[in-house]
Amino acid sequence: MAYKVGYFVGSLSSTSINRTLSKALLSVAPQDLEFTEIPIGNLPLYSADFDGNYPPEGKALKEAIAASDAVLFVTPEYNRSIPGALKNAIDWASRPYGENAFDHMPAGVIGTSPSGIGTAVAQQSLRGVLSFCNARQMTAPEAYITFKPEAYGENGEVLEEELKGILTAFMQEFRDHIERVLTVLPRD
Repeated sequence: MAYKVGYFVGSLSSTSINRTLSKALLSVAPQDLEFTEIPIGNLPLYSADFDGNYPPEGKALKEAIAASDAVLFVTPEYNRSIPGALKNAIDWASRPYGENAFDHMPAGVIGTSPSGIGTAVAQQSLRGVLSFCNARQMTAPEAYITFKPEAYGENGEVLEEELKGILTAFMQEFRDHIERVLTVLPRD
């Protein structure tokens, strides 16, 4: 059985190092995980005024999450938190009240930055938001990746063996987390 994983890249930048990390994660993931990126760049800013009549972009976001067995967030750190575009997407997906797309959803969080703390504060911020959304988060291992361009190939392959081991272990644990959560809380 394969698990469908929707993944979010928190950066909208065309040169995002977190997009590079997402490609690397997919390259080392267990074979029974199928990935689909859930785009966030075209969403208008969320307002409760839309709750009675969601625009097509908001509906597409919620449908993409509903079609997933789990979600993976690959995010940079902006000003010691998550990027506004990612928070906006989470707000769209969790509204209107009572229609939270992340309820009981298995979720993983990871990110990279050039700094030594590798998105640690952003990940903690995101974990707080996902807790409120009742997502079933993988709490360990945590992975705060310091970005080194030479560690990645052009197509997302991981060239540095130590990093490859860390990312492979993270993705295997994420796969096992999905299975554990869905065994207890099967998605419809």
